[in-house]
Amino acid sequence: MAVAVAKPGGFPEHDRCHTEISLAPQLRSLIGLDIGGTKIACVEGTGAGDILQRREIPTQATRPFEQTLPGILALIHQLVAAASVAGREIVALSVSIGGPLRIDAGVLHNPPHLPGWHHTRLKDRLSQSMSGLPVYVEHDGNAGALAEYHFGVGRSRTGIRHLIFLTFGTGLGAGFVVNGQIVHGASDTAGEVGHWRLSPEGPEGFGKAGSWEGFASGAGLVQLAHRLFPQRWSADTPIRELVDAMLNNESDALAVAEAAGKRMGQGIALLVDALNPQLIVLGSLAVALGERILAPARQVVAREALPEAVAACEIVPAALGTRIGDVAALMAALTAPPLLQLIQDPTCAMS
Repeated sequence: MAVAVAKPGGFPEHDRCHTEISLAPQLRSLIGLDIGGTKIACVEGTGAGDILQRREIPTQATRPFEQTLPGILALIHQLVAAASVAGREIVALSVSIGGPLRIDAGVLHNPPHLPGWHHTRLKDRLSQSMSGLPVYVEHDGNAGALAEYHFGVGRSRTGIRHLIFLTFGTGLGAGFVVNGQIVHGASDTAGEVGHWRLSPEGPEGFGKAGSWEGFASGAGLVQLAHRLFPQRWSADTPIRELVDAMLNNESDALAVAEAAGKRMGQGIALLVDALNPQLIVLGSLAVALGERILAPARQVVAREALPEAVAACEIVPAALGTRIGDVAALMAALTAPPLLQLIQDPTCAMS
């Protein structure tokens, strides 16, 4: 049997949007970890991006990684055991996590949303603990971009070659699909746009006052709310409380959403001018908040970016909706050539 081999960062070109890649034999699946600053989700998924089971635990981001690892492994073992009972074989462990990190080595540098995980050799530690199971790691911005490109908004549109994904969760990162390929950059830090300074002063994110992440991320929204309405929201207000107020269309909360949306648009306008994408897709909070964030963002983009580039670009929430993190968790493995061969060739055995 001829086996298609993935280009770096993606399925073979003819497979995107047209063929659901199914695990072969049908009883093969994989485990995905979506590791964020607030929660860690563990899923079992298929080559078609379908989620078969899911569990999650709080991240407790300031806690040292080695103290959190046993809880992560417990989740994995629970899913592997349930898959085995159902007659499914787990063929890989896939991880989506925020950076900065060395992607191939799976080594975290100093991710601001995971202060207890700095300098962690994540891939090595998971490989040691899951003997015999290949481990693949990808930046969460890139993983989200790949998920939307292959299984989300890119699937319903023909001719999409240039897509940007913005995580918009606890932190803010991006993934760039350019000419159909994910962009990692010389040091795997392409997409760390949360570090961009949008103002000389303002809420702090990514260790920098006035940064894009400081204005437009989960943590940034709380800081912004505290600055605008200190009598109502403290610097320690849970993001869920603020989001609920926005969803209830409370005037103070909507003012915070509008301010964050304008800053989101300021950053997006720079991306539109620099990369001329066809789609900019926002995950997590944009899925929940919708036009409360997106409408002011689009207004700023229309005012600030080149008209020709604006006309060519749609700004939309993730088509995968609340599933975006779960599907993104699978993408490091699903876009790896060795696993692609395994899942497409029924005669291919695990090594």
